[in-house]
Amino acid sequence: MTTTDDLAQDASVEEAVARLVAEFRMRPQVVGTVVASCRRDLSGVPATALPELVERLARTRLESVG
Repeated sequence: MTTTDDLAQDASVEEAVARLVAEFRMRPQVVGTVVASCRRDLSGVPATALPELVERLARTRLESVG
Protein backbone atom coordinates (compact mmCIF):
# COMPACT_ATOMS: atom_id res chain seq x y z
CA MET A 1 0.00 0.00 0.00
CA THR A 2 1.36 3.45 -0.95
CA THR A 3 0.99 6.16 1.68
CA THR A 4 1.22 9.93 1.34
CA ASP A 5 4.68 9.77 2.93
CA ASP A 6 5.78 7.25 0.28
CA LEU A 7 4.63 9.59 -2.48
CA ALA A 8 6.42 12.57 -0.91
CA GLN A 9 9.59 10.52 -0.58
CA ASP A 10 9.33 9.37 -4.19
CA ALA A 11 8.88 12.97 -5.35
CA SER A 12 11.91 14.05 -3.32
CA VAL A 13 13.93 11.19 -4.80
CA GLU A 14 12.98 12.29 -8.31
CA GLU A 15 13.95 15.87 -7.48
CA ALA A 16 17.28 14.73 -6.04
CA VAL A 17 18.00 12.73 -9.20
CA ALA A 18 17.27 15.78 -11.35
CA ARG A 19 19.56 18.03 -9.28
CA LEU A 20 22.38 15.48 -9.15
CA VAL A 21 22.19 14.75 -12.89
CA ALA A 22 22.66 18.47 -13.56
CA GLU A 23 25.46 18.74 -11.01
CA PHE A 24 27.46 15.66 -12.04
CA ARG A 25 26.48 15.51 -15.72
CA MET A 26 25.87 11.79 -15.51
CA ARG A 27 23.10 9.73 -17.07
CA PRO A 28 19.85 9.81 -15.11
CA GLN A 29 19.84 5.99 -14.92
CA VAL A 30 23.21 5.97 -13.16
CA VAL A 31 22.27 8.72 -10.72
CA GLY A 32 18.86 7.14 -10.15
CA THR A 33 20.47 3.83 -9.22
CA VAL A 34 22.74 5.55 -6.69
CA VAL A 35 19.87 7.58 -5.21
CA ALA A 36 17.64 4.49 -4.94
CA SER A 37 20.44 2.62 -3.17
CA CYS A 38 20.89 5.50 -0.73
CA ARG A 39 17.16 5.58 -0.04
CA ARG A 40 17.18 1.86 0.77
CA ASP A 41 20.22 2.30 3.03
CA LEU A 42 18.45 5.09 4.92
CA SER A 43 15.13 3.27 5.28
CA GLY A 44 15.12 3.67 9.08
CA VAL A 45 15.49 7.44 8.96
CA PRO A 46 12.47 9.59 9.90
CA ALA A 47 10.47 10.58 6.79
CA THR A 48 10.99 14.29 7.38
CA ALA A 49 14.79 13.93 7.22
CA LEU A 50 14.89 11.42 4.38
CA PRO A 51 14.90 13.77 1.35
CA GLU A 52 17.91 15.78 2.51
CA LEU A 53 19.87 12.79 3.78
CA VAL A 54 19.27 10.74 0.63
CA GLU A 55 20.55 13.57 -1.56
CA ARG A 56 23.58 14.22 0.66
CA LEU A 57 24.54 10.54 0.76
CA ALA A 58 24.07 10.18 -2.99
CA ARG A 59 26.20 13.29 -3.61
CA THR A 60 28.97 11.85 -1.43
CA ARG A 61 28.87 8.51 -3.26
CA LEU A 62 28.87 10.19 -6.68
CA GLU A 63 31.80 12.40 -5.68
CA SER A 64 33.78 9.34 -4.63
CA VAL A 65 33.52 7.81 -8.12
CA GLY A 66 33.71 11.05 -10.10
